[in-house]
Amino acid sequence: MISEGHERPLACWRGKERHNGTILECLTVIFKTAGCAWNQCLMCGYRHERFASMESIMGQERHLLSQLAWVQERYRPHDYQMVKIFTSGSFFDLLEIPRSVMQKIAAAFRGKLVIAETRPEFVTDETIIPFLGEIDDGSWNTPLYCAIGLETSDDRVREKCIRKGFLYKDFIGAARHAQTLGAGVKAYLLLKPLFLTEREAIDDMKSSIYDVLHHTDLISMNPCTVQGHTELEWYWRQGAYRPPYLWSVLSVLDDTPVPITCDPVGGGRKRGPHNCGSCDKVIVQGIRDYSLNGDRELIASMLETECACKEEWHHVLDQEMPFCMPLTR
Repeated sequence: MISEGHERPLACWRGKERHNGTILECLTVIFKTAGCAWNQCLMCGYRHERFASMESIMGQERHLLSQLAWVQERYRPHDYQMVKIFTSGSFFDLLEIPRSVMQKIAAAFRGKLVIAETRPEFVTDETIIPFLGEIDDGSWNTPLYCAIGLETSDDRVREKCIRKGFLYKDFIGAARHAQTLGAGVKAYLLLKPLFLTEREAIDDMKSSIYDVLHHTDLISMNPCTVQGHTELEWYWRQGAYRPPYLWSVLSVLDDTPVPITCDPVGGGRKRGPHNCGSCDKVIVQGIRDYSLNGDRELIASMLETECACKEEWHHVLDQEMPFCMPLTR
C-alpha cells in the first residue's frame, strides 16, 4: 500500500533515453534539498526550491529519505535501467546530500546506470568512490556518470551571461578526475543564455561542443527556457530576451560531429524554445525522436520544413545586434 505520508520530490517521471545505441527505460528524480552551495546562476529556478534555512541536519535527512521512499513506492526497480538524479543544487555536495542519505540512495539504485548532476568542485574521492562502489553490481561498464552543467566552454559567456561561478579549466579537472575514478562524464550545454544574440548563441554552442568532445562521454544540449523568479525572467518580461528558435536547435544538431541529446523543455511555448507556433509541434517531436534514434537525416529533413517563420529566423541571424548594455560596472 502506498503511504500518503511520504514527501514528494520536486519532480519524478519515467521516460526513455538512448545510451550506446540502446534505448533504455529511464527514471528521472529531482530531489528537494537544502539548496545549491553557489545559488547565483541567472537562469536557474531550482535554487529557490529548497528546505527552510533553519532545518537541522537530521531534519534534512528526514526530508530526503521521505522523498526516496516516495520514489521507491511508486516506481518498481525492474521497470527501468537508468536513473537521472538532480537536486536543488549538486548531488555530490555532502552539505546538500549527507553521506548517510547518499548511501541509501545508492542502495536503492544499485545495479542501475546512474547519471547524477553536480558542480565540478564536488567531484572528489570521498564522494565518487563510495557512491560508485555502492551502485556497481557489474551490470554496466560505466555505472556512474557525473553530469556537470558546463553550459559553455567560453569563460566570458559563462561568467557574464550565466554567472556559473567556475572556469572551463575547473570542468576539465573534474572530468579527468571522475574518469580516473572509473566514472563517466556528461556535459550539459546551454543554448542561448542571457545577452547573446541568436547568431552568437549558435556559434557559442557549436564551438562548445567541439571543445568538450575529448573530455566527456556524453553531451546534452539544453535550449534555454525561462524559469520563474530568475534574473532571466526579469529580462524576458522587459522584452530583452527571447528563448532560442527551434530552427537554431536544428542548425546546431545538424552540424555536430557526433550525435548529442536534446530535450527542448517547454518547446513551442513562449517561455521555451519556439518558432511561430505553426511548425513548432512537429519540430519538437522530431528533435526528441532524434535524441532516441540518432538519425541525422531526420534533422536534415526537419531543417527543410517549409514555414514562413524560417525567413524571420534568417533575418534575425543577419540583423540582430548584440545587447547594448555594459556587462560590467
